[in-house]
Amino acid sequence: MKPKGIVYLVGAGPGDAGLLTRRGAELLGRAEVVVYDALVNPELLSLAPSAAELIFGGKRAEDRSCNTQEDINRLLLGQAREGKVVVRLKGGDPYIFGRGGEEAEALAEAGVPFEVVPGVTSAIAVPAYAGIPLTHRDYGSCFTVITGHRDPAKEHSPIDWSAVARTPGAKVILMGTKRLAEITGALIAGGLPPETPAAIVRRGTTENQQTVAGPLGSLAALAAQAGLTAPAVVVVGEIVKLRAKLNWFEQRPLFGQRVVVTRSRGQAGKLSEHLRERGAEVIEVPVIKQVEPANKGPLGDALLSLHEYDWLVFTSVNGVNAFFDYFFRMFQDLRDLGGVRLAAVGPATAARLRELHLMVDAIPAEALGRNVAKAMLEHGSIENLCVCLLRAEQASPELVQVLEERGAIVDDIPVYRTVADTDDPRGVAAGLVAAGADWLTFTSGSTVENFHARFNLAEFLKKFPAVRTASIGPETSKALATLQLEPSVEAREHTIPGLVKAIEKAMG
Repeated sequence: MKPKGIVYLVGAGPGDAGLLTRRGAELLGRAEVVVYDALVNPELLSLAPSAAELIFGGKRAEDRSCNTQEDINRLLLGQAREGKVVVRLKGGDPYIFGRGGEEAEALAEAGVPFEVVPGVTSAIAVPAYAGIPLTHRDYGSCFTVITGHRDPAKEHSPIDWSAVARTPGAKVILMGTKRLAEITGALIAGGLPPETPAAIVRRGTTENQQTVAGPLGSLAALAAQAGLTAPAVVVVGEIVKLRAKLNWFEQRPLFGQRVVVTRSRGQAGKLSEHLRERGAEVIEVPVIKQVEPANKGPLGDALLSLHEYDWLVFTSVNGVNAFFDYFFRMFQDLRDLGGVRLAAVGPATAARLRELHLMVDAIPAEALGRNVAKAMLEHGSIENLCVCLLRAEQASPELVQVLEERGAIVDDIPVYRTVADTDDPRGVAAGLVAAGADWLTFTSGSTVENFHARFNLAEFLKKFPAVRTASIGPETSKALATLQLEPSVEAREHTIPGLVKAIEKAMG
């Protein structure tokens, strides 16, 4: 029997990917088809399975070639009738000026199962991100939400603006940017004083948020002067006065900065999270990925000879993950490591080992590979001790040399190989080449080398001379030096938080 399809009308929220509901994320994770709007954050599309079909289902009033509502209804019905799980991803909330009700009607009339997942509407979220609470005991206990968009088939606006002007509390106007002068004039004609506080917020809740505040009578002119265009939310009322005190979102240290993260897809998350928390617009363009070493023979031999080693040395989180992935394929018990001591280069590497409930014996004060021998010597001489160095293939020979100079017998075992990642399924890399950024972050020499191989770093910096580069430490900076480039900043603490801190400091 042919499976029966279903359509989920999911509210994607107003722009900040973090405002998607848990239910929305769960449904995206098992979607077979995603039909998304123009204002949906592209980052949310990555939550869908890689095999899911992504279909643009947006509408633009100025572009007649875009989908009509009838086109979208037919698309949803057709996909569901093929037995597919369809997520209709709509900006904000499906039922708040999103025409989700019309889509639900079409599905219901056709007998197609559907579910509605409410989303965070821009009517509430955007003012909050602009520092404007819509209710406050001292300013008003209610608010009104109005659409400023007029159906082109109707000659006159269905909104009684005089009644809106007389209604107490804040007024929130969605989709009113094009008619802002007409709307503000109608509110003033309806009785609101021209000096009533007002604000217009463009691209609210995103890193591109722009806010202009001023008297109601001047708002249209101020918005035009600032070049504000749709999408935008307008707020009118005494409550707007609180923005000067409560504007938290636009005050974050990296607000408005476009920062490129070049780490592998599996590792980008932590750096991206730190940057977003500080207000940056993050562009993830992975230029490397980790794969199995070309020759796994040495690793297999090392695993069978673990009892012969005195020290295991890890230089990265990748090394820890890769080694223990192989370890647990061969052994069932951590005790099979034996009495070996563990050394880790950097706090992140040490933290990953501790997550496996392993004690780390040696961590250099500065997260540099060449310093690990000094930390190991604090436990006694390493002369004639067997050291297993577990790291990337084609790594710098410096650490081996330092250990051997102190008399250690070193096996340099590759547990993973770093290769170029040139995939661009969402067109993010193409967008970077077209629009540039404010910062490029590099967390290893391989990210520098592979970014250069893909984009020609020197030419990229010539094309976008305002772009600055951030290096996580001296080893990464060496890779820039081979291209006759110096980083704009180098992290004093060679960690992800240290890298973000260095960028913050450079921003003042």
